[in-house]
Amino acid sequence: MDSNVTEAETVWKMAPTWTTVVLLVPCVVALTAGMFYLYMLVLALLSKSSVRNKVVLVSDALSGLGKECSSVFHKEGARLILCGKSWEKLQKLSSDLVDASDPSMTFPPKLVLLDFTDMENLPEATAEILECYGCLDALILNSSMKVKAPAHTLSLEMDKLLMDNNYFGPVTLVKGNHGNRHSRTLPSVLDSMCVAGVLPSMMSRRSGHLLVVNSIQGKLAVPFRTSYAASKHAVQAFFDCLRAEVEDFGISVSTINVTFISGLASGQQTASAKSFWSFLYSKKPLGVCPREAASEVANILSTKKKEVLIAPSLPKVAIYTRSFFPSVFFAVMSAGVKDTAAKM
Repeated sequence: MDSNVTEAETVWKMAPTWTTVVLLVPCVVALTAGMFYLYMLVLALLSKSSVRNKVVLVSDALSGLGKECSSVFHKEGARLILCGKSWEKLQKLSSDLVDASDPSMTFPPKLVLLDFTDMENLPEATAEILECYGCLDALILNSSMKVKAPAHTLSLEMDKLLMDNNYFGPVTLVKGNHGNRHSRTLPSVLDSMCVAGVLPSMMSRRSGHLLVVNSIQGKLAVPFRTSYAASKHAVQAFFDCLRAEVEDFGISVSTINVTFISGLASGQQTASAKSFWSFLYSKKPLGVCPREAASEVANILSTKKKEVLIAPSLPKVAIYTRSFFPSVFFAVMSAGVKDTAAKM
C-alpha cells in the first residue's frame, strides 16, 4: 500500500516537470523559427539595398551574366557603368533597362566602350570610366575569352590575346600602369603607357569592392585548355594576393569560380539532368544559368564573401583530389586524353 502511494506521489511530482517541458519545447521552436525568419528578412533587405546609390561597373555588360547583373542592379537603384565592345548593343541594353524600370527610382546607365584585347585604347577607356562619377564603389570583372585546343596548335599571338583579355586587361583596369620600361613581364604596348587604375581611387576613399567572375580552371587545369587555364590561374593568383594587400584600406576582394555560364534557364537545366549517371557521363556538364550567377554576385556584394565556388559535386571532388591525391588526378586526366585521342 505504501509503495503504491509512493509511486503515485512520484508520478504526481513528475507531472509538472513534463508539463513544463511539453509547453516549453513548442515555444522554443516557435521562437527560434521567428528569429531565423527575422534574420533572413534582414539579410534580404540588406541585399536589396546594398547597391542603392552605389557606383557599380560591369566590365562585360553584353554577356548573359552581364545583362542579368545590369538588370538586377539597375532595378535596385545602382548608378551603373555598363561596358562592352559594341556601342549599338550597349545603347540597346541601356534603353531596355530604362524602359523596364521606374525612372524616379533608378539612374540612367552610363556607357563606356571597353575591349581588353585592345590594350592601346585601355587608358582612354579607364579615364572615361573614372570621369563618369568620379569614383567607383564596385567593379565586377566578368569579361572572358575561351579557347579549347591542343597546346602545340596555338600560336603565341593567341596566347597573348588570351592573356590580354583574361589577365592583363582586368589587372591594368584595377591597378593601372605607370610606364615601367624596365619590366620584361608586360606586353610591349604597355611599356610606355601611364594608365590610372580604379584601385588608387578606392584606396584614397578607403572603400570599394573588386569582384572577379573567374572560371573553375583558375583552380583546376584540364587538358586542351593550356592557355585559357594559364590566364585564369594568373588572374586568380593576382586577386588572391591583392585581397590581403588592400584589406587595411577597407577594400573587399571577392572571386567566384564557376564551371561555365550556360545560356539555358535554370528550369531547362534541371529538366535535362534526368539522373545522376546521365550527368556523370554526359559530354557537356551543366553550367550555371546567368540568373543564378547574377543572384550570387548580388549576394556577394552584400555579404562580402571572399571566395565562392559554384559547381556540381564532380568538379568539386576533382579540386580536392588535385590537392590531396595529385597522382590519382593526373592519371585520370591522362586517361581522358588517351580516350579523346582514340576517338579522333
